[in-house]
Amino acid sequence: MLVDSHCHLDYFANDFDEVMARAEAAGVTRMVTIATNVRKAHVYREIAERDPRVWFTVGTHPLHAGEEPDVTVDEIVALAQHPRCVGIGEAGLDYFYDKDPPEVQQAVFRTNIAAARITGLPLVIHARKADDDMIAILREEMAKGAFKALLHCFSSGAELARAGVELGLYVSFSGILTFPKSEDIRAIAAEVPADRLLVETDSPYLAPVPVRGKRCEPAYTAHTARVLAEVRGMDAAALASLTTDNFFRLFDKAAALEKAGRGQ
Repeated sequence: MLVDSHCHLDYFANDFDEVMARAEAAGVTRMVTIATNVRKAHVYREIAERDPRVWFTVGTHPLHAGEEPDVTVDEIVALAQHPRCVGIGEAGLDYFYDKDPPEVQQAVFRTNIAAARITGLPLVIHARKADDDMIAILREEMAKGAFKALLHCFSSGAELARAGVELGLYVSFSGILTFPKSEDIRAIAAEVPADRLLVETDSPYLAPVPVRGKRCEPAYTAHTARVLAEVRGMDAAALASLTTDNFFRLFDKAAALEKAGRGQ
């Protein structure tokens, strides 16, 4: 069993059933469809309500921070009460694109952090070209009160990975791990503590080798997991078991739903 801890199933409306069947065939039997806009919470909710293999999150992606800077902590917390909502985010900082000013992204990020702290749900963090500010905000906010979090689709520097682990965060690797020029990311993946590792696709983006260039989908979690197993010197089954256990430890609301019966 593998869990795709981060995918965007709203992009698969036209062939959802086929995508889910391919995921099941590849051993990817659970997944989290990740929010990018709080105002679209109903979209993610409806996907999770449609299929018991899927959970969802609620939050604001940093590249959409300027679209909903007025979303409140209370609004996110209220939406997160839905029984199939298992996380907050994705939220964070993205300085790669000159879309919204850093101060806007940072304010929205802190709102999502506060919601994660209140709900006890893990915060799914997007970090791109913003390592220094990300480390500073995480340390400052963690000092205000602990919250659970995951550095998703890790493609940052080793310093952010170390800081995240020191703060109790988990680290998830996507298809980027398999790219030929990702030696630095593989080196980081080799050093992350075993109990903090997760895998994901971030589909429909970042399809891993050997399907790079195609539309990514949850089934491809298996390719990333295979490379992560090689990096860690593990067999594929052991890596699948490890990352699945880690997922349910972090996303404990999903674990509770599993105990209640096939994710429902």
